[in-house]
Amino acid sequence: MSLGSVRQEPGAASRALAARAVAAVLGAGVTVDAAFGSLDLQNLAAADRSQVKALAFGALRWHHRHRRLLGLLLDRPLPGRDRLLEALLSVGLFQLLDARQPEYAAVSSTVAATRLLGRPRLAGLVNACLRRLLRERESLLAEALADEEARYSHPAWLIGRLRQDWPGDWQRILEAAQEPPPLWLRVNQARLAPQDCLARLQAAGIAAVPGPVPGALRLEHALPVADIPGFAAGELSVQDAASQLAAALLGASPGVRVLDACAAPGGKTGQLLEQAAGRLDLLALDVDAGRMERVRENLARLDLAAASCVADAAATATWWDGRPFDRILVDAPCSGTGVIRRHPDIKLLRREADIGPMARRQRELLEALWPLLRPGGRLLYATCSILHEENQAVVAGFLAVHPDAQPVEPLAGALPGWLRRTDPAGWQALPGDAGTDGLYYALMTRRPG
Repeated sequence: MSLGSVRQEPGAASRALAARAVAAVLGAGVTVDAAFGSLDLQNLAAADRSQVKALAFGALRWHHRHRRLLGLLLDRPLPGRDRLLEALLSVGLFQLLDARQPEYAAVSSTVAATRLLGRPRLAGLVNACLRRLLRERESLLAEALADEEARYSHPAWLIGRLRQDWPGDWQRILEAAQEPPPLWLRVNQARLAPQDCLARLQAAGIAAVPGPVPGALRLEHALPVADIPGFAAGELSVQDAASQLAAALLGASPGVRVLDACAAPGGKTGQLLEQAAGRLDLLALDVDAGRMERVRENLARLDLAAASCVADAAATATWWDGRPFDRILVDAPCSGTGVIRRHPDIKLLRREADIGPMARRQRELLEALWPLLRPGGRLLYATCSILHEENQAVVAGFLAVHPDAQPVEPLAGALPGWLRRTDPAGWQALPGDAGTDGLYYALMTRRPG
């Protein structure tokens, strides 16, 4: 799509670009962030860029509902399982059901987008679907939402897993995952007191409130980071409040040797160094060179330094120098089921068959890194999953075969009262708890001798 087209029909163009991003997730299986990158949205005005992202995220967030509605709205399946047209219709349904945009503008711009997407002959079909929804909204929604996938807009396998793992909370978890996430900030307390930072934001006309974790602030309205006073200077970072608990749990004091395995994008790395005023012998690892570059960029913005290496953390022979670590953070790759509200594409990209291999990889990391921890040292296992198979089951299995591994209580005041204890070593935040994402932590120490 040319920039000329964007300028000529801005309303249609934003919908067409959003549809391209959604179609890349549905058809090519790429993340929505990767899809945005391929569209080169930086050439758009900031307002247009924001609109494209809002439309794409909304369509993905509610796509399971939209897929059921399309089954009712269409007399026959889309020609050739046209993912691009399916994506555009999902964008249109989101506008009418959730974005509350003016009906005429939403319909006409979405119809016009079919031409920009090279589907001019299907403009009538798009128009008919959206207008029928407007005419029969209540009855169509009632029929669609009788289906559980459509009602919660999650895949059936994940609904079943959550019902099994969290019988008293599963519905609340699903509802929280559909809410747009807040923007959380972490104050660099080595440079600035949280109350002073809050006063500065309020003086700049930015509404913010203290969070449920010391040093965390929540913005009432999301802003580009470039517009947040103190961000470029390293006084603030973007990090979910539950994620900010890791540094306090690990308790890395100045002078200790720390391994941050699977470190990208570097939020926890930076916080560990801030907490110790930069005086850590810290090694940051990540298997992905591009993501490791993000760690380095974040540390440079914070004016902090750490050794870094692109390597598979489990392949210790390729990177370890033989010196044990006092603290190890294993922020393990996982399903991401605790951060779906931030990444709704997870619901469409993740499969139930992925969970078992992920749990095995998580256990592999623990097994490989445990011998690198000195006796008396602490290892913190963390995921952004809310599935027992990746959390409690991994830790329980590890503890069962390692008599030198012992659950350890965190330092006094390290954990807020709303974080729920799930097992002898672990705690879970569920999506929406105190406004945070869903994360799991397990803290273990290695017995001397």
